[in-house]
Amino acid sequence: MSERARPIQMKFYVTEEERDFIHKKMAMMNVTNQSAYLRKMAVDGMLIKVDYSNFDKMANDISGMTKNINQIAKRINSTETIYAGDIRQIKEKQEEIWQLLKSTLSKAL
Repeated sequence: MSERARPIQMKFYVTEEERDFIHKKMAMMNVTNQSAYLRKMAVDGMLIKVDYSNFDKMANDISGMTKNINQIAKRINSTETIYAGDIRQIKEKQEEIWQLLKSTLSKAL
């Protein structure tokens, strides 16, 4: 029989409310292994879950905006002519990106 990585067992008692609270916290963190959760909390004192969904959306939005800027740059390079409308569009896209970054960061903090 192989030896356990953690050979020492620890036990403690909780009330129903405490147990429910622990299970609620585990569900919030998408943790199903109670032993791992309790060990992590006992050793480190906290778990932090980062929601990257805002950043994924931001990356997709910025990708779309930069494609528009790239199309303008290609047209300028091929025609060797830049129009005031091109500059205006680029500035608008830059402002959209800046606002999206600020919005996403404010949601994350």
